[in-house]
Amino acid sequence: MNAQWHLLRPDEALSALNSKRSGLIETEAKSRLLQYGPNELQGKKKTPPILVFLRQFLSPLIYVLMVAAIISLIVEHFIDAGVIFGVLVLNAVIGFIQETRAEKAMAALIQMAAPKARVRRDGNIRLISAREVVPGDIVLLETGDLVPVDARLIEVSNLKVNEAMLTGESMPVDKSTDAIREDVPMAERKNMVHMGTIVNYGRATAMAVRTGMATDIGQIATAIQEIKPEKTPLQKNISKLSRYIVVLFLGICALLVAVGLLKGLDWLEVFLLAVAAAVSAIPEGLPTVVTVVLAVGMRIMARRNAIIRKLVAVETLGSATVICSDKTGTLTLNEMTVQRLYMDGQTIEITGEGYIPRGEFRRDGQLIDPQNEPSVNLMLRIGALCNDSFLTRKDDDECCDIYGDPTEGALLVAATKAGMNKEKLEKAYPRLDEIPFQSEKQYMATLHPRDGGRVVYAKGSVERILAHSKYRLKGEQVVPLTEKDAAVITQANTDMASQALRVIATAYVDLPSELEDLQDAHIRGNLVFVGLAGMADLPREEAREAIKLCKQAGIRVVMITGDHKVTAESIARQLDLPPGKTVTGLELQQMTDEELYDQVEDISVFARIEPLHKLRIVNALKSHGHVVAMTGDGVNDAPALKAANIGIAMGITGTDVAKESSDMILVDDNFASVVAAVEEGRAIFNRLRNVLFFLLSTNLGELLALTLALLFVGKAPLLAVQIIWINLVTDTTAAVPLGLEPKVGDELRQPPRHPRVGMVFPGLLLRIIFMATFMGVGIFLIFRWAEPRMSIEEARTITFCTMVAFEWFRAFNARSDEYTIFKLGIFRNRWLLMAIAGAIALQMLAVYAPFMQVAFSTVPLTVEKWGIALLAGGSLFIIEETRKVLFPRLFSLGKWQPLKKD
Repeated sequence: MNAQWHLLRPDEALSALNSKRSGLIETEAKSRLLQYGPNELQGKKKTPPILVFLRQFLSPLIYVLMVAAIISLIVEHFIDAGVIFGVLVLNAVIGFIQETRAEKAMAALIQMAAPKARVRRDGNIRLISAREVVPGDIVLLETGDLVPVDARLIEVSNLKVNEAMLTGESMPVDKSTDAIREDVPMAERKNMVHMGTIVNYGRATAMAVRTGMATDIGQIATAIQEIKPEKTPLQKNISKLSRYIVVLFLGICALLVAVGLLKGLDWLEVFLLAVAAAVSAIPEGLPTVVTVVLAVGMRIMARRNAIIRKLVAVETLGSATVICSDKTGTLTLNEMTVQRLYMDGQTIEITGEGYIPRGEFRRDGQLIDPQNEPSVNLMLRIGALCNDSFLTRKDDDECCDIYGDPTEGALLVAATKAGMNKEKLEKAYPRLDEIPFQSEKQYMATLHPRDGGRVVYAKGSVERILAHSKYRLKGEQVVPLTEKDAAVITQANTDMASQALRVIATAYVDLPSELEDLQDAHIRGNLVFVGLAGMADLPREEAREAIKLCKQAGIRVVMITGDHKVTAESIARQLDLPPGKTVTGLELQQMTDEELYDQVEDISVFARIEPLHKLRIVNALKSHGHVVAMTGDGVNDAPALKAANIGIAMGITGTDVAKESSDMILVDDNFASVVAAVEEGRAIFNRLRNVLFFLLSTNLGELLALTLALLFVGKAPLLAVQIIWINLVTDTTAAVPLGLEPKVGDELRQPPRHPRVGMVFPGLLLRIIFMATFMGVGIFLIFRWAEPRMSIEEARTITFCTMVAFEWFRAFNARSDEYTIFKLGIFRNRWLLMAIAGAIALQMLAVYAPFMQVAFSTVPLTVEKWGIALLAGGSLFIIEETRKVLFPRLFSLGKWQPLKKD
C-alpha cells in the first residue's frame, strides 16, 4: 500500500483504495479482512516455562557443579551432593522468576489497540470490533477516542490529537485534510492519524490506510520483536569469570588426579579429592550473594525514585557512559510557563516555574505590581478569561496542576501570580458567547459584558491576531496600528521564538451592549492589539545540577526529542549540555548507518525525532562501545528502550509499553533521579567487586592449600563437606553484608569505567593472588605441622578453623581496596559485624556440637589451638591494612581503563 498517504488529496486517497465517503460494502470489507488480516498486533510465540527453567542450567559454572554433585552421588557422599544440588536449584528458581517477568512489551502494545471502532458500511454507521477494520474503511472519530488504525483524514472539525506516545511532541496536534506536497516527518503529517493515539478535541472522518502490523505502532512492535536481548555487562562479566574458573578447575583437577595416582592413592580417594577441588574452585555462594546484593540495590534505588524491573539492570546503569534523555518532562518540567510579556515596546519578565502560581513581575530588573499596571492587568485578564483551562490541586494536595490545554494553563497561572482569581473574574465578566479555537482560524474569542457594553477578548497566533488588528494599546490609550508598529511587534515575536518561546498574542474590541451572537466579522480588522506572551517548558533546576555531575562522572548526556530544533537547542544551552551538533530527524533519515556512525560522537541534540530513529541512534552509540542508558515515555521509545543497555521509562507520563520495555522506571520522571541511580549503580558495582575479591581469594587459597598438602603430605587438609561449609556458610554469611557496604562518597568523582573493564581487573587479580597465596601457604603450614602430631580429624579441624579465622578478618579487609577500616568507620557496616558474630557462633557449633561433629568430622579444640588459628588470620589483616596506608593504589591497575588501548 502507498506509504505516502499524506501527499494525496482526500479524493485521491479514496480512489487509491477503491473506497468512497459512504464506506465499503459489507462483502468487500470481508474480502479485505481475508486479504489484509485482522487489525491487531501479533506477538511472538512464547517460550514454554519448562524450557525457561531448564535454560537456567546452561552455564559453565553450573556444568562443573553438576559434575561434582554427580561424582559425590556415585561415591555415596550424599550430604555433599545434596548441598550442591540445592544451590543449583535455588539459582535456577531465581533466574526463572526474573526471566518470566520480562518480555511483556508486546502484551501491552496489544492492549493499547482500540477494542471498538465506528465505521461507515453500506452507507450506515456501525460499531464493530477494532480488529475487523480494514484498509478503505471510513472511520468516525470524536473526542476521547483511541484511534484504531492509521488513517488519512477526509473531514475534520476542530480536531486535536495527542500523538506524544508516537512522536514525543508534548502539545496536542491540530489536524486538517489538506494534502502535504512534500515528504515531512510524522509529527508534521497534519492530515494523518495513527493507531493508539488519542483524540483530545473535535471530531473527524478518516479512511483507514494501514491496519495491524502495517501501522506505525505495528512497525514499532516488529522492531521490538526483532531486537535480540543483549547480555548486560554484569552477565558478560559473570560468564567470562565462569569460563576462567572452569579452565582453572580443569587444570587443577588434572594436576591433582595425576599427582594422586602417581603417589599410589586409591582411585576413590582421588575422586574425592577431585570433588574437593571442584568445590574449592567454584564459588557456590556467588549466585546467591550477587542476587542478594542486587536485590538490596533495588531497594536503595527505589528510595531514590528509581524502580528496577530486572535485577541485573542495577549494576548496568552504574557502567553507563552515555545517557540518551528525552527533553519533555525529564530534562524539563513538562509544565508550560509564561516567562515574558511584551506590550507597547516594553518587556515584562515573570519569575517562577511550572504550574505553581508564585512569581514576581519585573521590568528592567525592577519589581513591579501588575495590579498597578493597566496594560499588564488587561493582558493577564484576557489570558484568564479567553481560556478554558482550570487550575487544580494534585492528588497529594500539592499545588498545582492544570486541567485543559497546557498553553491556556500557562496563561492562567501567570494571571494567578498577579493575584487574579479566575472564578471571581468569570463572575464579574461572565462569558456570553465564544468563537472556539480552530486550526484554520488560529484564534479564540470570548464575549463578555463590561461597563454597560460588550467586550471581546481574543488570543491566538501572532500572525492572525496582528492581521485582524486595526489599533494597538499605547499606555492606556488606543491608537492606530501602523505598519511600523506591526513590524516592531513582528520582530519582538521573532526574538521570543528564537529563544524557544511559544508566543501567543492578545487583543480586544469593544462592541455594542445589544450584541448577543459573536461572529468572525466582529473580529476581523477591528481588534485592539494588546501584547505578546512568551512561554516555555522550563528546564528542571535539578536536571542542570545532575548534568554537571554527569560531566564530573565522565558520562555524556545526549538530548533526543520530538520538539523543534530551536526549542531543543535553547533547552540544551540552558542545561549547559556538552557542546556538539544538532541533527533533525529529517537529516538523520538521510544519513546512512555508516554516516551516522561517523558523526554520532559529535552530536549532542537530536530534534524532531521519529519512532525508529531512536533505535538507530542507540545502535550507533553502542557500536562505538558505549554502554547506553535511554530514557523514554511513549510507545515511540519502546524499541530504543529495549535495545539500549538499560532502558529507563517514566513513571508518571510513561505508557505501559515503555514501562514493559524498560529495565528501570523513574517514579518522578526526573533526570536527576537517573544520575542518582548511576551513583548507586557504581556503588553496587564496587560492592560486587569486593564480594568477588572475598570469595575468589577464599577459593584460590583453598585450592592452593589442597594442592600443596597433596604434594607434600599426601592427604587433603580439608574435607569436601568442610569446604562447602566455608564457601556457603562462612563466606556467604560475610559476603552478603559486604554487598551492603555504605557508599564511600566518591563514586561520581571516579573516572568512568571503560565498557571492556569487568569486575575482575588486573589489580584485583593481583590482590586475589597476594591474599590467596598468603592464606594457602599459611593453611598448608599449619596442616603440615599438625598432621604428624595429632589425629587426622584434629589436624583437619584446626586447619578448618584457621581457614574460617582467615575469613573473619579478611571480610574487614575486603570492604575497600584503598581505604582502611578506620577511615571507612569500624562500626559503619553494622550488618558485617553482626554477620561475623553469627559466623563465629555457627563455627562453634560445627566444632563443639555432637551432631555437627558427626556431619563435619570435627573434634573439639583447646584454647591454645584456637590461638594458632586466630594468630594466622589476624596477621594477614594487619599486613593488608598497613598496605592500604602505605600504598593505597597498589592494586588499582586496570581498575577503570583496559591496559591495552583499542
